[in-house]
Amino acid sequence: MKFLICSDGTPASDNATRLAALIGTPARAQLTLLGIAESPADEEPLRQTLEKQAAELRRGGASEAKIFARAGDPVTQILAETSINNYDLVIVGARLKRSTGPFWQSQRTYEVIKSIEPPVLVAIGESQRLSNFLVCTGGKNYIDDAVRLTGNFAAALGATVTLLHVMAEPPAVYAQLAEKEEDVDALLDSGSELGRNLKAEKQSLEKRGVTARVRIRHGFVIEQVFDEMREGHYQLIVSGSSRARGPLRHYIMGDLTRSILNRASCPVLVARSTSPAVPVNVLSTLWRKLFAAPAR
Repeated sequence: MKFLICSDGTPASDNATRLAALIGTPARAQLTLLGIAESPADEEPLRQTLEKQAAELRRGGASEAKIFARAGDPVTQILAETSINNYDLVIVGARLKRSTGPFWQSQRTYEVIKSIEPPVLVAIGESQRLSNFLVCTGGKNYIDDAVRLTGNFAAALGATVTLLHVMAEPPAVYAQLAEKEEDVDALLDSGSELGRNLKAEKQSLEKRGVTARVRIRHGFVIEQVFDEMREGHYQLIVSGSSRARGPLRHYIMGDLTRSILNRASCPVLVARSTSPAVPVNVLSTLWRKLFAAPAR
């Protein structure tokens, strides 16, 4: 596997380096450190920082890392590097900034996630170990690639994976229905689309030697995901993004992924979906039908 570690020499990028050592060492990944300076004058000090980070990787048992230092816009430089070379994972440091009330990720973090092809691992917090993963699954097969990627990392690290699916809360008169839906064994054997997909995801992980379980919750998705995160003490969260069709060559983050990035206290892996978002031509057609002036 090939990992790209993006660094600007700040403590946030140190977190990315430590996380790369945690995952890259057991996965025997080839590591590349890409340092991005705001001006050419900062390139040499940045290169010195990269040398220290490379030494930190070696002390963590990782392989020798290639080092590149460039000046310019970070998003542009990362996009250029991932367009030229194929990487299985891009790791970026998380730099939270306060907006009004809660913390929010830097806009650059969002732009990197939306712009580049490989999955992005956002290094939130100072990870010491990775043994308990949570995958937020919609129960559809578009999440299959994310499950496979998570399974590869979990197998290398000996980690346990929980597949979480959140259903809408049924009316009180159907409380027994919710209880039946939360019977995971019955759901997996039900033959329903949801049951088949969750069972296939679980089996995909188990084929890699990964201990996997399925969790079903009811309620508002974002609330239930964060309740599960608090209760489960997970050390890595996996969420998704989908590709836009047409001329918009970027990925789209849903509200859930953005909320997880803003509120998580552990690393977040944003995995790519093979299912594209709503086609642009469909959106254009709807717009014309709804808002176009009537013909005269």
